[in-house]
Amino acid sequence: MKNRLLQIAEKRKSSVQMKFVRYLYHEIDWDQQLILIKGARGTGKTTLLLQRYQQYPEKAIYLSLDDFYFESNRLLLLIEDLYHDGYRQFFLDEVHQYEHWSKDLKNLYDNYDDIKIVATGSSALKLESGKADLSRRMSVYQLHGLSFREFIEYETGIKIAPVTLNELLENHQQLSSKINDLIDSLKLFADYLKYGYYPFYKKEKKFYHQKLQQIIQLTLDIDLPSVENINFTTIKGMKNLLYILSQIVPYKPNIQSLATKIDSQRNFVLMALDLLEKSSIINLLRSDNQNISYLQKPEKIFLENPNLAYVFSENNTNSGNVRETFFLNQLKVKHDVTAPKYGDFIVDQTYTFEIGGATKTKKQITGVPLAYIAADNIEYGSQDKIPLWLLGFLY
Repeated sequence: MKNRLLQIAEKRKSSVQMKFVRYLYHEIDWDQQLILIKGARGTGKTTLLLQRYQQYPEKAIYLSLDDFYFESNRLLLLIEDLYHDGYRQFFLDEVHQYEHWSKDLKNLYDNYDDIKIVATGSSALKLESGKADLSRRMSVYQLHGLSFREFIEYETGIKIAPVTLNELLENHQQLSSKINDLIDSLKLFADYLKYGYYPFYKKEKKFYHQKLQQIIQLTLDIDLPSVENINFTTIKGMKNLLYILSQIVPYKPNIQSLATKIDSQRNFVLMALDLLEKSSIINLLRSDNQNISYLQKPEKIFLENPNLAYVFSENNTNSGNVRETFFLNQLKVKHDVTAPKYGDFIVDQTYTFEIGGATKTKKQITGVPLAYIAADNIEYGSQDKIPLWLLGFLY
């Protein structure tokens, strides 16, 4: 059985390519002893793991913990066996699918200081869950879907370096001019909003939105129950809630009204919103991101990324919804985004943004310091008016 796992690992290693590498690859401190890469289904965690694994020619192994082998065999004992064979680098995929993941990783960390483990898991995975608290032992990274910048590279092969928000705000006219010399920004941006967030779109473009629907189902039916103590009734209620939300986002929530619509209690709705956010299906915009409790009502509810809008309402997608969803999705990766008193979003408690179309004015944010318009359907900006697509170059 061990030989079978070794053969699978070698096969997976030979199948991965390094032509396109995600942003997170260069941000991870690979020297850490225990690393966890969290992320939603379809964002590319397995590919990232295999790309790193490929850099180790020998005495390293890739193991997918959803393999049937781990239904009746302990990971701890297998790695101890492989350790005696000289293995020191272990790449573990889908750890949330394995019941004893936290306890086994804790024991390996404590007992073998010369091994390194890189693991991937659900975006909802909690380090303090299970039978061992790994929060002080494990370095955790979150892999998000493709940024618009990454999509351009993946789609066209044209590499453009990411920029900081400060650089973008100060030099957006020069940046947009430089980028528009290389690409058709508006055409590619329209494509990205429909199908560019999850890297698997290249293989599944024809059935892309159907595949996204399946991913949502699998996330709720399999991934979430593996990390949270929830039953079938809870999952069904969450699906009902998600369907209602998908028809009305972005939505300033009336929690009691949502509870009535799904025939449930107020606290269930708040809990379900929290779990849907942790599962990377929705984003919750709050007035303050400090000391968050799921019992606090969010200011606004969005789908997690613009591609999901086309899953639920492919022929009736609201452009305003898609624009705001894109903005929040891209900015939250590197910045703190909250609900302002004026405008649509405030970033790092400093920069206020109003989102709109090409003719959007600053009427709603007149007099607000450090306020900007992020406008759709424009190739170039002017003064405090920035092309919306350019905000997809932050990671």
